[in-house]
Order: sequence, then structure tokens, then C-alpha cells
Amino acid sequence: MDWINVIFMAVGLAMDCCAVSTVQGLTHKQWHPRALLMAAIFGCFHMGMPVIGYYAGTLFVNFMQTYAPWIALALLGFLGVKMIWESYHEKEDKVKCANWHITNLLFLAIATSIDVLATGLLFVPYPDWLFPSVVTIGGITALFSLGGYLLGVYVGKLKLNMELIGGLVLIGLGIKIWAEGFFGI
Repeated sequence: MDWINVIFMAVGLAMDCCAVSTVQGLTHKQWHPRALLMAAIFGCFHMGMPVIGYYAGTLFVNFMQTYAPWIALALLGFLGVKMIWESYHEKEDKVKCANWHITNLLFLAIATSIDVLATGLLFVPYPDWLFPSVVTIGGITALFSLGGYLLGVYVGKLKLNMELIGGLVLIGLGIKIWAEGFFGI
């Protein structure tokens, strides 16, 4: 284990959160202070999950390898279908109403970090690397989430049905996580 591996792992793990954050930015089309809360929640979940995975060790490894992709698919699929449905139904103020509820942010954090749980097992032979690594993973995830949101805000100013596109992206992300876990891709 070395810092280059930890940084590459952190960047790879942050990509799901970056994609979801981009969807949030696409939906809102303007800066919202809750983007900082979202980035912090995503970062914290990405810090906590490897610690849980490390301490759970091999007790639940078979369960997580079997069911984590299905759980992520269900959560992201549900949120994606909800966004698609909302894209065809007018709301009085989409910027204020769309997806900033803490429960929605927690669902997104769980869905994007459940596969990070298994990375905790990588640190079993390297216990000294656990805490510096999870801080790095959480920090990079928060930065990528905020960057993804800002990218989404910039692109979201285009006159497209971004909520529909965002819903499709979330469903696609859920299918990707499921396929990686189910087929070992």
C-alpha cells in the first residue's frame, strides 16, 4: 500500500458521487448552499464505509459481495425513476423543491458509498493505512462532489430537460454498480 494507490482508489471511488452531484447541478441550474452539505455528506459516508468494512472484516464479506450491487441498483433506480416522473410534472419552484431533502441526500450517499464498504477489507493487512486513507478518500469525494455539482450547474443552464437526463444517469449508474458487482466487471 502506498499513497499513489490510495489516491487512485479515492478518485475511482469518488466518481459515483461526482456523477450524482452533477445530476443535482443539472437539475438546479444555479448555485445552492446545500451543495456544500451534499459534498460533506458524501465525503463522510465515503470515510465511514471503509472503516465499517474494515472492522466487519470477513464476517459479512459474502453478504456485501452478493447484495451491495442490488441495494445500489434499487436505491439509484428508485431515485432515477422519481426524477424522470418529476420531469414530466410541473412543480411551482423546482430549484427550491428538487432533491435537497436530507433524506434524499442520505439515500444518495448510501447508494453511492455502499460499494465503498468492501474497500475496508483492503486495509486488513495494512491497518496503519486505514485512517489516513479514509480521510483522503472522504476529502477527494467531497471535492469531486462539489466539482460535479458546479459542472452540472454550468451545463444545466442549457435549455434541456435536465431532470429527465439526470434520472436516466442515476438509473444508468445503478445498473453500472449492479453489473460490476453481479458480473465482476
